[in-house]
Amino acid sequence: MKRAIYPGTFDPITLGHLDIIKRACKIFDEVIVAVAQNKAKKPMFTYEQRVEFVKKVTKDLPKVKVIGFEGLLANLSDELKANTIIRGLRAVSDFEYELQMGYANASLKPDLETIYLMPSLQYAFISSSIVRAILAHGGKIEHLVPSEIIGEIGSK
Repeated sequence: MKRAIYPGTFDPITLGHLDIIKRACKIFDEVIVAVAQNKAKKPMFTYEQRVEFVKKVTKDLPKVKVIGFEGLLANLSDELKANTIIRGLRAVSDFEYELQMGYANASLKPDLETIYLMPSLQYAFISSSIVRAILAHGGKIEHLVPSEIIGEIGSK
């Protein structure tokens, strides 16, 4: 079975994230979306909310399993017996950070591969931080996040 992990904070999950998940499902038998606790980022939504949001928007994707985690991704990959990490790249600005993370993970576990997927063009500008900034100013986010969670995100 080809299994991959798509890790992230998903604060909140966006249409760009969902696009990457759906595209990864075309490549892998199972895609484990691993929602990082990541207290250092001071997320807008609680860990439990973020896990629930991802579960809600992926419930109709049979190849997707959603889990929460904290700690090193290399350790998680051992636990899950998954040696492939999926990461999204929207722009050149993402590349340097993602490359460093890929190398850091490989230094901890040499057989851990990172595959980078670009979101479809219509989602290339979307990021969780853009969604949070728009939310903070009372703007509309319907075109940025999955419809299943609009009501919950708007009411934090």
